[in-house]
Amino acid sequence: MDINQNRFLRLLWEYDPNGLIVIDSEMNIKFANPAFCKMFGVTLNDVIHQPAETILEDISDFQEVWQQDIVIRDKVQEYPLHGLYVEQLIFSIQEEGIIASIMVDITQEIERKNDMDKLKNETIKKVNEVVDKQMKVVQEIAGLLGETTAETKVGLLKIIQTLETGNNY
Repeated sequence: MDINQNRFLRLLWEYDPNGLIVIDSEMNIKFANPAFCKMFGVTLNDVIHQPAETILEDISDFQEVWQQDIVIRDKVQEYPLHGLYVEQLIFSIQEEGIIASIMVDITQEIERKNDMDKLKNETIKKVNEVVDKQMKVVQEIAGLLGETTAETKVGLLKIIQTLETGNNY
């Protein structure tokens, strides 16, 4: 690889908006790009050579990728201590003794979805409350109409009875 390619790859590493992290087979952090450090609120010096679980909390996916030599794609992972949701790709490069991960920050999308779900649930709750109130009013009106109808019927029956008994004279 010539110098221009090395420079280009270094620039990609530095300016990629996705978090990039490389972990060795002992599950220690070897490299992390600036986007990763920003996502997790750390500096590179804070994380280099540190156990990955100090930052990532749960490293079981990384261990599985290493042990089974598989690739995990499109996994949504929450990092609650950092208020972060990422979609990640995790793969190993066995001959280099490393596991790499590309993390796309989807926190805003998840929060927007959660806000929409909350709004939808609140709207459904309000609609149900309005329908319940309307049903209660309808039942009260029906009850009043029933009472009035019954009273009217009793009154009319008394008038009919009076008229019928009045005809006997």
